[in-house]
This record gives sequence, C-alpha cells and structure tokens, in this order.
Amino acid sequence: MPIHVEVVTQERKVFDEPEADMVIVPATEGVMGVLPHHAPVLTTLGFGELIVRKGNAEESFAIYGGVVDVRPDKVVVLADLAESSFDLDMQAIEQARQRAAKMLEEGVPPELNREAALALRRAELAVRIRSKLQQRGAVLRIVDDRDDE
Repeated sequence: MPIHVEVVTQERKVFDEPEADMVIVPATEGVMGVLPHHAPVLTTLGFGELIVRKGNAEESFAIYGGVVDVRPDKVVVLADLAESSFDLDMQAIEQARQRAAKMLEEGVPPELNREAALALRRAELAVRIRSKLQQRGAVLRIVDDRDDE
C-alpha cells in the first residue's frame, strides 16, 4: 500500500503524490523516514530537504519550517516555504546569498538582522540541496500529470 504525500504552503499546493513509497522529512528533532502504515505523528519542520520516493523516481524539496502531519496512509507537509529542487534558480539564490551576507557583514538595523540571517540560511540550504542533487547524478523526477490548481 502506497502513502499519499501533499506539500502545501499558504500560497498553494506545491506537490501531491497519491502513491509514494517513502518520505524523508526534515523534522526539528532530526530527519525522519516515513513509510506506509507509519504511526501517527505531528511534529514541526526545520530547514532541510524533504525527499519523496516513488519507485526509482525521487522529488526533493527545500523546506523552510512548518509542520508535518503523518498518518498511516498520508503525509501532509504544511510548510512555511517550500521549493522543488528542480525549480531552484541557482543564479537568483547566489545573488540573494551574497546580498544577505553583505548585509550581515556591513551591519543592518536590528529589525532587519533576523530577516537577513534567514535569507542567508535559506540560500545556503538551497545551494546544499542543489549540489546534493547534482552529486546523485541523474535522478528520475516524479511526474505530476494532474492539472495545476
């Protein structure tokens, strides 16, 4: 029996796969593997890579906080922000990383310090995930042929 996986942000449904084999979740307490028939769990998400596996295919996401609801037949990821690793724009990410690093280096008003640190952290996570994807070589992507909403 497969497991249904949804990745949702406040703006939209990012991913929906009704027949995944496994999900690897970046929980705040550590990375958690979820298979079908997993015990129910509700936990918070950290910054990290969420991986959905289906057969030989894999979809990877940069997750920037949120919560995950694990049930025996379904995993619902309610992410603060989520991006597919296949959609990461490395040029834009590198520019954002450089801007954030420069802001922190030069000093910013205290109200912007947290925002700059989070931007830098998000950019560094995206770079790490993209490089891991490249190191793994040719990864088959889970194709979602259902209509976008």
